[in-house]
Amino acid sequence: MSVYSAKTGLSSILKSYAPTEREKTKAAIINKVRFRDVRSLKDAMTSMREQNNFMLLNEYAVYLKESTLNEADFIRVISEAHSMVHLLTPKFATIAENLLSLPWTNRSSEAIQKYQDFFVDLLVAQIKYVQFAISKLIVLWIPTDNDTARWPNGTPTEEKKAELQAVHKLLARILSIIPITFDVILEYVEFSFPYYKKPAHVVAGYIHNVLWLMEYQPALTEHLIQVLVQKLLILDVNAPRSEIEEAEFEEENEDDMDDDEDNDEEMFKMEDATITTTTTPQETREILPMTHPIAHTLDMCMEKMYAFFDQFNPKKELIANEGDKIPKTLSHALEFLKCLEEAFNNVILPSHNTHHVQFLVFYFCSFKNILGEKFLEFLWNKMKDPNESAIIRQASVGYIASFLARSKTLPLEVLKNYLKDLCEWAHQYIQRCDQYRANGTLKANLVFFSVCQAIFYVIAFRSRDLTADKKGLLFLQSLQLSALVTCNFNPLRVCLPAVATAFAGVTRAYQLAYCHAILERNARRKLATVYANEKSTPEEALDTFFPFDPYLLKMSGKRIQPNYLQYQPNECEDDSCSAVTNVSAAATDRLRKRGDSEMADDIDDFLIADKRQKLSELARSHEAQFTYGLSPGFHT
Repeated sequence: MSVYSAKTGLSSILKSYAPTEREKTKAAIINKVRFRDVRSLKDAMTSMREQNNFMLLNEYAVYLKESTLNEADFIRVISEAHSMVHLLTPKFATIAENLLSLPWTNRSSEAIQKYQDFFVDLLVAQIKYVQFAISKLIVLWIPTDNDTARWPNGTPTEEKKAELQAVHKLLARILSIIPITFDVILEYVEFSFPYYKKPAHVVAGYIHNVLWLMEYQPALTEHLIQVLVQKLLILDVNAPRSEIEEAEFEEENEDDMDDDEDNDEEMFKMEDATITTTTTPQETREILPMTHPIAHTLDMCMEKMYAFFDQFNPKKELIANEGDKIPKTLSHALEFLKCLEEAFNNVILPSHNTHHVQFLVFYFCSFKNILGEKFLEFLWNKMKDPNESAIIRQASVGYIASFLARSKTLPLEVLKNYLKDLCEWAHQYIQRCDQYRANGTLKANLVFFSVCQAIFYVIAFRSRDLTADKKGLLFLQSLQLSALVTCNFNPLRVCLPAVATAFAGVTRAYQLAYCHAILERNARRKLATVYANEKSTPEEALDTFFPFDPYLLKMSGKRIQPNYLQYQPNECEDDSCSAVTNVSAAATDRLRKRGDSEMADDIDDFLIADKRQKLSELARSHEAQFTYGLSPGFHT
């Protein structure tokens, strides 16, 4: 059998080919047989015009599309086409599009230069091909799904960067010669953006190229920044904080189990050793990528954005490997802040419960104090504008409060000025509404209640700074907080419990206002409503959002932490906060036993020690239910 097979060649007939080998064989057959008589573009066009024979033209089009041109053939084809660009009218669109689709970025410098010259001259001569040509260039920005080796962390290697350099150089030439291409490029940059579930290096690599485009075409910055923020927002909302925390928690547990097993094995191996030294896994473990795949993509993309922002930092000295980038002045930073504010206003501010994308503005404002002040001024104007919707005004107040609470770089005097402005606005609102006996519901006074909670939140969060000296205490006294909490609107009833409790502790400790009686009365009214009707009724509460909650992304989070303030409770608050919480808990306990809200007025503030401890633990467990998305962060 083997002798017969060797003579007749049956073994080669029965041989199985892999799909890639089969395609290579097919391409080789096509090149050798089908295109052996293909002449030139000039001959094909001459045959079509003089003899009305389209056969050569069609074969030449297929030749361009399906053959693999070597370096010499590529230069010959492009040179011939370049000499005939005036003849490549839309009638010959198939030929022109196949020429524009030829792979060219990985060829010699001579071939690349000839292709770029042909590309530009064709678009100048035949404007109809602009859209197709631009789309072919933008597609070259997108990394392939399996090309992770040439895109580590979404950054191209030197080899890949050289290929992209040719693409961007060609785009720059086109933009300088054909102004109409500006709108076309903006359209295709947005249209070609990779799907958010693509591998992280694909999305981050594309963003790398968009940022690269902005460096040599700053006129496109405003529009492109908004496009990038929109796409990052899609990633952000598809990586909820709860899912990220759950994924990281499971990963840490698995790592801890593996580390425990490794440690056990090491202990068994080193039983006879007299001295052993151990290191904890946390000390030796490197920062790993995010476990949540979309969060990992978002982390990589946010790092790209922060690195791009660094060129606008007047205090930053760019490292040598960043090429010829020149640090921007403060005027450039202020100009770029306007672009960020526009994107923030159109994309981020109207979006509900985002988690990380808003930190783009937070990071940029950390460069200079004036940037943070300009951002706050922008938010303040939005909040005061009666023509804005109540939801937008409420969101603006939330951003003001969260930025004042979390920014380390913001001067204390700026914080005081905004606290003063917020309080003055609230007092004027109370006086104005008292004259007209306005409706006191949450819906009718949404902005007012949001402003009140912002005041309570900032004072509670920054109490250590605000009460550090006598001057700070005098400032807090000048805010007339007591008149605010005792007004007919009763703003404490709609505040988040953790905010109300923390604020009550600060004001009680420094005798600024006495909120515990109001909190107790509010608790009694809620319970009386529930038990009188024998059913639970909806409780009015603010839809609270703290936009600058702790940052969960690992890689890009390194840039946020140095300028991010964690909550530090004031030493004088602890006992007062416990007392306020104890009163509310005691009121709840008695009302449930008696079933009579009126008899709860004689609550004994002097609880015995063991009962106070139990109630304090109950209160802490109640506060712990608030996750970061709804929490003011007092437990951090």
